[in-house]
Amino acid sequence: MGRAAEILGVTPAFLRSLGAAELIEPQRSEGGHRRYSRYQLRLAARARELVDQGTALESACRIIILEDQLAEALRINAELQQARDPGSDSTARRSA
Repeated sequence: MGRAAEILGVTPAFLRSLGAAELIEPQRSEGGHRRYSRYQLRLAARARELVDQGTALESACRIIILEDQLAEALRINAELQQARDPGSDSTARRSA
């Protein structure tokens, strides 16, 4: 946890608060140390940005969850569009 906090420029308490807010839940090593994935570190960095801008921690976590859900929905939508009309990208490029 100390290394993750150092990388992000936050305190270990900030990372624990993100866990308490259920934004991230790190894995635990056999020794009980928290281990964060790169994805979790990106979420924590985004939380720090929002908090630094004056957003309350709980609100920042909700914003990040909604941003993540939107990105996933857009990705799924793009995949479905591609599956429905696989030639549209190349056709659009040829007409332009």
